[in-house]
Amino acid sequence: MTEATKGRVIVLTGAGGGLGAVMVTALLEAGHSIAAVDQDGNALVRLLERLQMPPDRLLPVAADVSSEDECNEAIETTAAHFGRVDGLVNNAGIGMSAIRPDAETRHPGIEELSVDIWDRFYMVNVRGPMMMTRAAVPHMRQQGWGRIVNNTTSYKTMLRVLPYGAMKSALESMSAVWAQQLDGSGITVNVLVPGGPTDTPFIADEAGWPRDKMLRPEIMAAPIRWLMSEASNGTTGRRITASEWDVTAAAGDAAAQASRGIGWPELASNQTWW
Repeated sequence: MTEATKGRVIVLTGAGGGLGAVMVTALLEAGHSIAAVDQDGNALVRLLERLQMPPDRLLPVAADVSSEDECNEAIETTAAHFGRVDGLVNNAGIGMSAIRPDAETRHPGIEELSVDIWDRFYMVNVRGPMMMTRAAVPHMRQQGWGRIVNNTTSYKTMLRVLPYGAMKSALESMSAVWAQQLDGSGITVNVLVPGGPTDTPFIADEAGWPRDKMLRPEIMAAPIRWLMSEASNGTTGRRITASEWDVTAAAGDAAAQASRGIGWPELASNQTWW
């Protein structure tokens, strides 16, 4: 990172897709340098062509987050290129449209969900973020500052849609635990979700939802900029819903209004022994 670049170095997975590309653009505009990670090399080429950023600001990294070696390599490549790793956005995922085009609305039952489908969803949506986080945290610890932001899903999806909802529930739980484990280290862990179906290729046209009624992917821009800024120091263990972010308010006020604790903290007392 050059002296002229005052921002942080952020690794963002699923960078070539709808939400990922929006967040990459927003973070570049905020002055950060980005390692754009995606398994789709063509999507990365399109991203580079659109953004036209120099190598000291935007580094394409072709990697499959379901591979431990490729996760480790993505982080080490970023550190070697920029000299540090400050932030990680675990955005890469596999959605219901990968099972069949209408699976977002006509949810598959247990008989339809083969072990291979469960394994694939686990490898990308749970194991991938875990491996990326595990590889990135030592770099953040070294400098006493870091940001981890995980894209899970709406609670309604967690409770009604398999296997996607179950895998994102696992990532939600992991996020809450990591926030506690890293508390006091200077590394924060938060969740950022759109808040509902979003108009990106992640959802197939055959899903049946009218695209003009879906959320716009651009709603992720303001909250991800704030989460990766110095202004969010000390904010950890929070789930921010982008659709509830008031862009007319001060960022700190918008964050407070759009966030709650990760997971279901109100159920923590519903136990007989601890």
